[in-house]
Amino acid sequence: MSYNVIKKTIDLGDGRTIEIETGKLAKQADGSVVVKMGDTMLLATVVSSPEAKEGVDFLPLSVDYQEKYAATGRIPGGFLRREARLSDYEVLISRLVDRALRPMFPEDYHADTQVMISLISADKNIMPDALAGLAASAALAVSDIPFNGPISEVRVAKIDGQLVINPTLSDLERATLEFIVAGSEHDINMVEGESKEIQEAELVEAIKFAHTAIKIQCLAQKELMAEVGKTEKRIYSHENSNEDLKKAIYAATYDQVYAIASSASAKDERATKFKEVRDAYIETLGEIDDVTKFLAKKYYHDVEYDAIRNLVLDEGKRLDGRKTTEIRPIWSEVSYLPSAHGSAVFTRGETQSLTTVTLGAKDDEQMIDGAFINGYQKFLLHYNFPGFSTGEVRPNRGAGRREIGHGNLAMRSLKQVLPAEDENPYTIRVVSDILESNGSSSMATVCAGTLALMDAGVKIKAPVSGIAMGLITNEMGTKYAILSDILGDEDHLGDMDFKVTGTEKGIVACQMDLKINGLSYEVLTNALDQAKQGRLHILGEMAKTISAPREDYKPFAPRIVTIKIDKEFIGAVIGPGGKIIQEMQRETGATISIEEKDNQGIVQIFADDKASIDAAVSRIRAIASKPEVGEIYEGKVRSIMPFGAFVEIMPGKDGLLHISEIDHKRIETMDGVFEVGEMVKVKLIDVDKQGKLKLSRKVLLPKPERKDAEPKA
Repeated sequence: MSYNVIKKTIDLGDGRTIEIETGKLAKQADGSVVVKMGDTMLLATVVSSPEAKEGVDFLPLSVDYQEKYAATGRIPGGFLRREARLSDYEVLISRLVDRALRPMFPEDYHADTQVMISLISADKNIMPDALAGLAASAALAVSDIPFNGPISEVRVAKIDGQLVINPTLSDLERATLEFIVAGSEHDINMVEGESKEIQEAELVEAIKFAHTAIKIQCLAQKELMAEVGKTEKRIYSHENSNEDLKKAIYAATYDQVYAIASSASAKDERATKFKEVRDAYIETLGEIDDVTKFLAKKYYHDVEYDAIRNLVLDEGKRLDGRKTTEIRPIWSEVSYLPSAHGSAVFTRGETQSLTTVTLGAKDDEQMIDGAFINGYQKFLLHYNFPGFSTGEVRPNRGAGRREIGHGNLAMRSLKQVLPAEDENPYTIRVVSDILESNGSSSMATVCAGTLALMDAGVKIKAPVSGIAMGLITNEMGTKYAILSDILGDEDHLGDMDFKVTGTEKGIVACQMDLKINGLSYEVLTNALDQAKQGRLHILGEMAKTISAPREDYKPFAPRIVTIKIDKEFIGAVIGPGGKIIQEMQRETGATISIEEKDNQGIVQIFADDKASIDAAVSRIRAIASKPEVGEIYEGKVRSIMPFGAFVEIMPGKDGLLHISEIDHKRIETMDGVFEVGEMVKVKLIDVDKQGKLKLSRKVLLPKPERKDAEPKA
């Protein structure tokens, strides 16, 4: 069987290349490609239903990224030993691709569409997440699915002062900024990443640098699309229309909607009034079919969309009456939960987070068992968004993609200010429970997390705050308004959702999603400058509650002591089958962990009280200490032999007390001299070449007086 395989090669400009291949694998999908860089290979497929379902006015798009364990030569863990549900890492990559693709589909395209990306071969030093967006877009490019792309995603990092596209995993460890940037040939539409307190201009520079690489990758996809012969896409008709009904709804409701929008009502009151206007108009239509009712609701939503946006652009007024740069009222409180190691409540307007900090031992670290990423993680941040936070009835099904994504942004932000690993022995878990939500609960999580960490006594480098920015533009793009601290409705009806977190010194993380084309770098710079002012204002409000970490941990918080021992004693501390360390934990009440690092044994002792820690430390030091010649020890008789006794002077260290070293007087037999278990004071007098210990008791006894010699006759 012959294949019509077509390939395109993209030169990254530094000797590395990316290859896109189509025509060999997954030919029954609407579009499929394999993207290869080094030994990393991604298979991307896309399938879209021929028709849209009835009554759907949105794009039902699903994007799934999955790593095959065989790609890294590993067998999955767990009972089933097969790939299961997506890991958090895979969900985050799926979200990155989804957010880049979704705005690029035609607004009137509503067919079920599924994009699947699989890691089928992995190079341990080439990160696949930066290639996933390119692979998905290329699969769409070689299909007949309507798509206003192509787009691509790249990772941009600053390493040793230089900006680099798609750096290796080993180089990334030295990066001062790291962002995934997505966009088309003309515009940027998604940014997410973290940095070490950089300035706004440095972020803009990195985005521009990334866009240059994106343009090259988009051009390669266009060439591939032409060679495959997919420049013409399928014809579709997914929307009914009724222009007369649309005009009638605008004429009858626009002024009412505009008046409600400008009344600065509370969220629930405003929603109720909008619904009353809509329902009242639909009642005037009398008996109507389902299609007409569906269209009436859709057109009324368009009225709300236009009225709210025009209010901002024409009057500079927002739904809650604020100015475009104004931040909602803030109040916060720490130590709200008396039993938590650290806690905080942060409220901004109608958004509220109750956040806790729990300090744990090394055994509490999270094990990451992915195909590409595996290891341990000692800083955890979990974000929960229950239905009641927005007044909804919604079953609790565990963390979804939204919760994972929002939690990751907050985790990235706070991670940048945690103390160095050698200064922080704890595993730290931060949990943000959103109790109210009307705009940027992820940014509330960052603020509450900072307060809770300081309340717990964690010595963070600097407080971090976050703010969500919005953008509204007119159709021509000639008029725009940048909104600070956006509401939920402003997020839904706006053109941009731009979240920025940082300290007083600079930006530590950001996440941007654009719903329009043509955002200029001038507007982006203005948005970042406005965000900085808002961020600093929020930091000032937080400082009124707590401005620096507490001097000490809470009295009931667990304590950790870290000691270093020689590598040779690791086995002695653990004991055969873990017998010694388990015995110490049982008898002292402390939790003990030990690992080899930098050719030393690093021992962590974790307990709720000082006495337990002191007891464990004493026992470990006794095991890990080297006997010193000349030192006196209180030892226990372990066994008695005809030639002497073996005495344990340290845990696991026995020495021979020879019969000749027991007393100054001659002892003929060991019978009755000692009993097993008896304590005896001895001195270490020698260690031979084999490491055997020689003990003496008689050197500690006073010498008997010497009798004078008898006079001669």
